[in-house]
Amino acid sequence: MKIGFDNDKYIAMQAEHIRERIAQFGGKLYLEFGGKLFDDYHASRVLPGFAPDSKIRMLSSMRDEVEIVITINANHIEKSKVRGDLGITYDEDVLRLMDIFQGLGFYVGSVVISQYANQPSADAFIKRLDTLGVAHYLHYPIAGYPHDIEHIVSDEGYGKNDYVETSKPLVVVTAPGPGSGKMATCLSQLYHENKRGILAGYAKYETFPIWNLPLKHPVNVAYEAATVDLDDANIIDPFHLEAYGEITVNYNRDVEIFPVLRAMMEKILGESPYKSPTDMGVNMAGKAICDDEACREAAKNEILRRYFNTAVKVKRTGNGEDEVARLELLMQQTGLDYHTCPGRKEALVKAEATGAPAGAIVLSDGRVVTGKTSTLLGAASSSLMNALKAIAGIDDAALLISDEALEPICNMKTEFLHSQNPRLHPNETIIALSISSAVDPDAARALAALKSLQGCDAFFSVIIPEADERLYRTLGINVCCEPQFENHHYYHK
Repeated sequence: MKIGFDNDKYIAMQAEHIRERIAQFGGKLYLEFGGKLFDDYHASRVLPGFAPDSKIRMLSSMRDEVEIVITINANHIEKSKVRGDLGITYDEDVLRLMDIFQGLGFYVGSVVISQYANQPSADAFIKRLDTLGVAHYLHYPIAGYPHDIEHIVSDEGYGKNDYVETSKPLVVVTAPGPGSGKMATCLSQLYHENKRGILAGYAKYETFPIWNLPLKHPVNVAYEAATVDLDDANIIDPFHLEAYGEITVNYNRDVEIFPVLRAMMEKILGESPYKSPTDMGVNMAGKAICDDEACREAAKNEILRRYFNTAVKVKRTGNGEDEVARLELLMQQTGLDYHTCPGRKEALVKAEATGAPAGAIVLSDGRVVTGKTSTLLGAASSSLMNALKAIAGIDDAALLISDEALEPICNMKTEFLHSQNPRLHPNETIIALSISSAVDPDAARALAALKSLQGCDAFFSVIIPEADERLYRTLGINVCCEPQFENHHYYHK
């Protein structure tokens, strides 16, 4: 993979910039953290060289100055809202995040329950926090929010919220997902701190869109592709252009809410420290790009992945046709078409030649390895095995798992586990390979090559089972499928 992003430079610049912002506000900053604090795989895909844990590593460089506050919307608790990527509810994710942050040595000060209105499920969660000894605070719905500034910034608005006790100069406000009330929590704290005579400020940390890249730069377009379900759009920041005569990029929701936010800060602080939504941000990612062309190419591939993954979602669920149409428009704007998706051509050619589902994996050195459907292995399994052989330098004809070992497993699946498909899935194949590695040096070499698959692209001629896709993603392989099923059935596991 060609590196296009200087991760060490980014971490150093980002930490320095945040410290400058803390000093600007007299020693205390509430930092609204958008996106993922760790496991930011989108950023690592479009900015090759960006480590998925870059943001948490950056915060680790100033750990003694950081306090984390996690906010959750009481309505999300009541509705049992689920994180799609993890399959757990938002309230469970709050506890998961606390464990992770504390495990990394961060101080998690408290949990804020926003929009609290005596929801039964929220009360149950509060009781659970009490049992666990977790400090928590309640923030309430405010009539007229966000436009009735006089009421919001008053003792009957923010003043009714609990004051969150904090002790560190940098308070990172994060949440399980969007709509949790991060910004409102920050502004409520500014109100309470100001009433107590404590100097404090607010800033926002969003990686995308990158403000100092062009509006139609593929990295910024890839952000639109990633948030197509939210109907976000990158736009020129009109406030920044008016104030400084400088073209910068922001996204529509921040631009739309900025006049309200500026009015709130003027009411709280006497004057707004920011002239534009771009001013509010502390993102230095654009300044750490060291190879623009590498980032452009990586971002284009990400746009293609988003298209195929969304098209597969439509095929599976019947929902999302508008998202597919918007992604097609983004592809046109970036000069992309379906045929340029990594591995697609090779997978389709293999499928046509064999008359059965096939796959292709693009290795980090550019080689493309294909796999076909056989009596014992599916396309995802054979593609994986062939890729491991290629990386380990093992002859393609070598049998790393003998048929004598595979057949009893296949038989067990059909005879005892009542599966209609005897072929091994990738996870089952890896287990069989690991057993063989105990006595076969080639199998051991192939198994060791698994880590080299991280960041590779795979494409399949049909929609593969979700379990196969999860295994590939666990290995760090980017997966795309042609949006069609192998067979015409109404129900697909």
